[in-house]
Amino acid sequence: MTTIDEIRDNFELLDEWDDRYRYVIELGRTLEPMPEAEHCAANKVQGCVSQVWLARHVERDGGAPVLKYRGDSDAHIVRGLVAIVLSLYSGRTPQEILATDALAVFDEFGFRDHLTPQRSNGLRSMVERIKADAKEALVEAS
Repeated sequence: MTTIDEIRDNFELLDEWDDRYRYVIELGRTLEPMPEAEHCAANKVQGCVSQVWLARHVERDGGAPVLKYRGDSDAHIVRGLVAIVLSLYSGRTPQEILATDALAVFDEFGFRDHLTPQRSNGLRSMVERIKADAKEALVEAS
């Protein structure tokens, strides 16, 4: 999976938004395939115009739980946005997830000015879902 720092570096190299959109779509193609069984109502993210699924897997190795995700969407650009969200959050502890401000990263990339309001709402819905998962994992761990 591409790291958020690699994504940030690549975004800085791309001046045109057409190129940035193509790059986001390309990121979506790098997502690990999601098994059909995980395309279920429990994994569906509410608040997205496109269909978005986030499947959470919690790993515990004696320390803090680590949340890992697989994601998918039926829209190419949204699939790329899922890839960016997962680069920020997947493989992190609940504390790291809650301390990460994804919306600030999206603003840094210029998404607020270049995504439709519906897509921006969908991004927020994905982030809220992952932060809710992190809070739930903290409660379960205590």
